Amino acid sequence: MFGTLSEETEVKVPASKAWKLYGTLELAKVAAGKVLEAIDVVEGDGGVGTILKVTVKRGSDTKYYKEKFTKIDNENMVKEGEVVEGAFLDMGFTFYRIKIEIKDNPNDDTGLSCLVKLSVEYEVKEEAAANASLVTNEPLLAIMSVANEHLLKTS
Repeated sequence: MFGTLSEETEVKVPASKAWKLYGTLELAKVAAGKVLEAIDVVEGDGGVGTILKVTVKRGSDTKYYKEKFTKIDNENMVKEGEVVEGAFLDMGFTFYRIKIEIKDNPNDDTGLSCLVKLSVEYEVKEEAAANASLVTNEPLLAIMSVANEHLLKTS
């Protein structure tokens, strides 16, 4: 069983500024301690192949997961990471990808705002299909909220 979820929001900063946060390890620094307990770099420098250990806040059944950056396209402002250990993979999922896309806002001629889209793509084994209901937009919304607040404060 395959599924996707996504959220898109407008941010009142240029796309290039949003990408400097979302397209780098800076996003991990902003989210750590707020949305997530901790984010540690296990391997890499923020480029493709980088592996992060993400520790989830208390109260969650999932203690941590590891995410590997599989695509970073600076020209098109697209970043993808796949869970490679823990979390959903322990619950019958065979694939869990997080995708970030930053685009110029087509309704803003000034170039002073952009659209940020976060998506999750997943595949779950048929025998664990009921676990697909565990995938929600809440983590995406929480990360977007903290990141966008940071962008607005620092603009």
